[in-house]
Amino acid sequence: MKDTYDIIVVGGGPAGSMAALHAARGGASVVMFEKDREIGIPVRCAEGTSRAGLELVTGQVRPEWIAQEITRVQLVAPDDTVVDVVTSGQVGYVLHRKLFDYDLAAMAGEAGADVVTRAYVSGIIRTNGRIGGVTVDHLGETKTVHGKIVIGADGVESRVGRWAGLKTRTLPKDMDTCVQMTLADIDIDPETIILYFGLNVAPGGYAWVFPKGPRMANVGLGVSGAYSKEIKPVEYLRRFVNRKFPDGKMLTLVAGGVPCVNTLETITDDGLMLVGDAAHQVNPMTGGGIINGMIAGKMAGALAAEAVKKGDVSDKRLKPYVKQWMKAEGRNNELCYRIQQVVDKFDDADLNKIAHTVNAIDPQKRTMGQIFRTALLKHPKLIVEALRVFGNI
Repeated sequence: MKDTYDIIVVGGGPAGSMAALHAARGGASVVMFEKDREIGIPVRCAEGTSRAGLELVTGQVRPEWIAQEITRVQLVAPDDTVVDVVTSGQVGYVLHRKLFDYDLAAMAGEAGADVVTRAYVSGIIRTNGRIGGVTVDHLGETKTVHGKIVIGADGVESRVGRWAGLKTRTLPKDMDTCVQMTLADIDIDPETIILYFGLNVAPGGYAWVFPKGPRMANVGLGVSGAYSKEIKPVEYLRRFVNRKFPDGKMLTLVAGGVPCVNTLETITDDGLMLVGDAAHQVNPMTGGGIINGMIAGKMAGALAAEAVKKGDVSDKRLKPYVKQWMKAEGRNNELCYRIQQVVDKFDDADLNKIAHTVNAIDPQKRTMGQIFRTALLKHPKLIVEALRVFGNI
């Protein structure tokens, strides 16, 4: 670890590693600090992603990253009606996140970035009124590391943005609490992801089964903050597992928060950029954030390196990152957030009715988009809610 770098990345997840990788490829000197003892641990993620997404941001799919290939998706209504969703030949993956994250960090290191674990960033420092580095606790010492740009990739509990004075607060209703077990010795179709809906399953969210092999899966659920005080999310998960996989063997139990809301209003400042969960770049409808975070990290890292070369790390110089993000995924996330507000109005009877309606249409036309359109067209109550949310009345 040196005393000074061009760019300091706080957080060694996929978003942080991509930022470090592309900043280093852009010719900047880079350090990435990760507070845990090892990259990729703990895994607080369902680990699902798409082949198209991985290829988009990494240009490759390494076999060792993949725990299971996914070719089918099912949705299950509260009354146990199953809807098979057309995937149009698109392939998904459930990752080995520990190996995946480890490789991304190694790629950043190979590009020239320093990667430092057990490095707890405890504050930011300012030089001439602007951000100029961080303080970091590492192996019993507190050090000051100077940098021209700090990229906050420190997750949903991000403190970097808050220290910088940005508005990072998330309303409780927009923060889903997620709990997940990895279960072994269970009967599943290893190529099928299953999502379960219903107020008794996961109010304001859904439960999932993401296979990691022939008899192993990540089984979890997310509960909206609007409901999480009534019954603890872990209790919802226990009930779900006892009903669906009573003989499963629990290998892990993890929990965390997911900001299911629009991107933060401000994600840059003089010498500062936020990426991934720290910037609330998760898809608000699915809660998925791996690819989104990597896209943002790639954009931010490349732009940060250019700004350093130009000798201008002002907020104005870094603002194009915001425009790039909004064009790539941000506007889609805003649409998904509005759709999610409509979906939140559905009760179990609505969900059951939608499932029955969808199953009456051609199985080859049951895409996610068609499912939503069918639900709106067939159920006037939902049209009213949609119009309210989308601001047309």
